[in-house]
Amino acid sequence: MSSPDLVQYIVEQASKAGEVRARKMFGDYALYCNDSVVGLICDDYLYLKPIKQLEPLLHEDDRHMRPPYDGAKPHFVITDVDDAGYVSLLVRTVAANISDKHK
Repeated sequence: MSSPDLVQYIVEQASKAGEVRARKMFGDYALYCNDSVVGLICDDYLYLKPIKQLEPLLHEDDRHMRPPYDGAKPHFVITDVDDAGYVSLLVRTVAANISDKHK
């Protein structure tokens, strides 16, 4: 379970991406940007959908993937949530590149 304070911090860090919010789901959180789910916040980690457009933007430490919970598909794990410009860029990129079927 993620800390509500950390969830709010991540939402604030990503705020330059557009309309960003988190919604509690199954004990953790879905992260939305402009009404599209772009990732999850689970166990105090930010997980973003694994789209190819993110790869060239990711810091070296964020290039690894793992599932956010048992049975989930692997997502990028973003460890540098203190850089608001970076987090906003990543969230905006996911939101702009996911298909309608993910909305």
